[in-house]
Amino acid sequence: MTAIGSTQQGPGAQAGTGAAGEVARGAGPLWRRMARTPAFVAGAVITATVVLAALLAPVLATHDPAAQNLLGGLQAPSGEHWLGTDQLGRDIYSRLLYAARTDLRIAGLAVIIPFIVGVLVGTTSGYVGGAYDWVVSRVVDTVVAFPFYVIVVAVVFAVGAGEQGISVALALVGWVTYARVLRATTAVHASSGWVAAARGGGLSHARILVRHILPNTLTQAIVLLMNDIVFVIVAVVTLSYLGLGVQPPTADWGTMISDGQAFVATKWWLSVIPGAAVVWTGIGLSLLGDGIGDVWRVE
Repeated sequence: MTAIGSTQQGPGAQAGTGAAGEVARGAGPLWRRMARTPAFVAGAVITATVVLAALLAPVLATHDPAAQNLLGGLQAPSGEHWLGTDQLGRDIYSRLLYAARTDLRIAGLAVIIPFIVGVLVGTTSGYVGGAYDWVVSRVVDTVVAFPFYVIVVAVVFAVGAGEQGISVALALVGWVTYARVLRATTAVHASSGWVAAARGGGLSHARILVRHILPNTLTQAIVLLMNDIVFVIVAVVTLSYLGLGVQPPTADWGTMISDGQAFVATKWWLSVIPGAAVVWTGIGLSLLGDGIGDVWRVE
């Protein structure tokens, strides 16, 4: 995605000259473009079902997700327990809803801070260049050189298992992706003629960044954000499956999959149902991210 402009244009003509601005003016209202994009509609519907189920868990749940009934363990789906019970007699349907709240909350907190930091660092690095850009690039290269899960597991061990450990670990690693993308796209815009014209017209660096460069790069970062949430949810589920994530008795999809693994031959739904919830959520967020890219024609 590149900005559209020339050295002959004055700074007053810069606003809305990016690719996103051209699409917004030439393809009708935003809501109409969204409605005509199948990937966006499907992703929004799927994601909305998961988010609403998580938000309305106290209303939709039929049992206390932490309540145990050792005499009623490993029951098959029935009218009393719609999705059956686990080995401790806890209602799987209720735990599934509350697990959605847990995993979506952690994923949301674990991506929003890296997103903000990555956008700020990447944008300023690509625009300023020089020694600052060199330092940022070396830090990014260093983090990328290590496998993602190695860093995350090491941080979780150092900070401690649980929601706090997961959030800290993912925040320390997650900003790198946004910084790399924003640095590259911002550097392209910073070297273009229309930015030089804007500087010559007396616009401040802050105004150029906020009003003209960032609108042309932020959409790409948002698309990346939607896909990154999927990756973070999988990471949270994986850590919980390994016993390093959300700790009992808090409901979590990864813990539910791990608890049901020992009974998968006879009570397959114990692991399959929370696994299906992870897949369903991932499909919805992935389609939503692709749909945003289609709506804005992100290259």
